[in-house]
Amino acid sequence: MDLNKVQLIGNITQDIELKQTPSGQNVCSFSLATNRNWVDGSGIKQEVAEFHSIVLWGKLAEIAGQYLHKGKKIYIEWRLQTRNWEAQDGTKRYKTEIVGENMIMLDGSRSNDTSNSYQSSESSTGAVKKSQPKQEEEISIEDIPF
Repeated sequence: MDLNKVQLIGNITQDIELKQTPSGQNVCSFSLATNRNWVDGSGIKQEVAEFHSIVLWGKLAEIAGQYLHKGKKIYIEWRLQTRNWEAQDGTKRYKTEIVGENMIMLDGSRSNDTSNSYQSSESSTGAVKKSQPKQEEEISIEDIPF
């Protein structure tokens, strides 16, 4: 059995730019910062930031383009994917990204609002088929913050 799953909670480091592939598929990419805090052996508090490349596709990318901005705290999960390409100078380049499928906007107007949770389903070909709010309980129109 194999498992490729990533879960992150962090802050977006730049405004989101929504783009479209030549075939018309929505896509956005952005950086997410996570912080790690600890106290070292001499009792001094330490903090290190990690920066993660996030890619969202389809309806989830469209939602991110509308509602996410620099500084917003989100939860994101799905899988790691490494791309490679040849640079103009002929060297081989690699980039590891987190391809997001589930996203929760954490610092909305209400902290326990499930209407800020979105999920995107993928087929075996990697094409995003749909995106919809996760529904654990019935949500009325008045509960949606946007």
